[in-house]
Amino acid sequence: MKLASCETHVVAVPPPHIGGMYWIFVTLRTECGIEGVGEVYAASFHPTVMEAAIADVFGRLLKGEDPHHIERFFRRAYSSGFTQRPDLTMMGCVSGLEMACWDIIGKAAGKPVYELIGGRIHDKLRCYTYLYPRNAAGDYDYDNVELSVETALDCMEQGFTALKFDPAGPYTAYSGHQLSLEDMDRSETFCRRIREAVGNRCDLLFGTHGQMVPSAAIRLARRLEPYDPLWFEEPVPPGNSAAMAQVAQNTRIPVATGERLTTKYEFADLLAHKGASILQMNLGRVGGILEGKKIAALAETHYAQIAPHLYNGPVGAAASIQLATATPNFLIQESIGQWDGFHAEVLEEKLEWRDGYIIPSDKPGLGITLNKEVVAAHSPYRDTRLHLSMADTPHDFKAQSDDRWRRPANG
Repeated sequence: MKLASCETHVVAVPPPHIGGMYWIFVTLRTECGIEGVGEVYAASFHPTVMEAAIADVFGRLLKGEDPHHIERFFRRAYSSGFTQRPDLTMMGCVSGLEMACWDIIGKAAGKPVYELIGGRIHDKLRCYTYLYPRNAAGDYDYDNVELSVETALDCMEQGFTALKFDPAGPYTAYSGHQLSLEDMDRSETFCRRIREAVGNRCDLLFGTHGQMVPSAAIRLARRLEPYDPLWFEEPVPPGNSAAMAQVAQNTRIPVATGERLTTKYEFADLLAHKGASILQMNLGRVGGILEGKKIAALAETHYAQIAPHLYNGPVGAAASIQLATATPNFLIQESIGQWDGFHAEVLEEKLEWRDGYIIPSDKPGLGITLNKEVVAAHSPYRDTRLHLSMADTPHDFKAQSDDRWRRPANG
């Protein structure tokens, strides 16, 4: 079996852009006609740049190769250009192409991918959702505690047993920073009010995005501890495991992180520093399914758990589901609501969600099929904005109501 062609689809996500501004899907086809799909979660450059990068990686490292040779592909890509170090953009390309290879491998074998990476452990996967509170005008208002409480109660009634939110203020290109007292008051109020509303029926996931320096994160964590969150997510910017560990060692709340890390090497460094006990790799960025499996195994040796991150499209979600299903130290999977809306429209058949759980598909490969008509109707992406963005000015303590820092929800 040999890989013959690669096609990239940059799909524009319609407003309100839940899951990002666009999704990058790749389709590989073998000489014998088997087709596999993957998703690239790389946002450092505009997707037009990523299209060229994906074509380059496929042409140099995969065309004419056997899709079963995942390890060979990873090592050649990881070492491309005499690098041999984690590279977010390269690993984004690798992740999507590797997923597509696994989709082909599973289809050729007539088995779901999870049966090929250790076998099914979990018949259903506990999942959580971000809170998406809408005001009377239909706009998302992430800092409105009353709307967030209403949304939390609604999600609980749907069946969710874990809810994520981030009221800790802006994240900017100049983070981390010290939080204002207003930000800390609001964060504590959110935890208190939502805990009062849901009681012990839902875990609270405090989902910050690297806004803080360690001292600020520790100050905030001590205010949140009485409400017993399941985790404190990415309290400081990624890349400094010692700083993350400083927070972890000074709070009783478990630290979760990893959505912006890539490869087993960065996660091994995080674990060695005891920087987190919950790892949130994104399968479209971390290096793919096999690399995710290796990271999960590293976590297992440290008695840490995985909670795969997902703020992109349903192909990356399908890959995460395959990994989670076969992973003994799986904790919880990020879900974007019940996988309705555009996440459902872009697939022939939506991901199965039932009473707070994702139900793994028993279909071969990743278990999904793209709706090519919907993909074509929303391609190409013509906006100039990246998948997600940060404020480009430093945090202004007197501009709390300034819309310049209002951000899209990031899982």
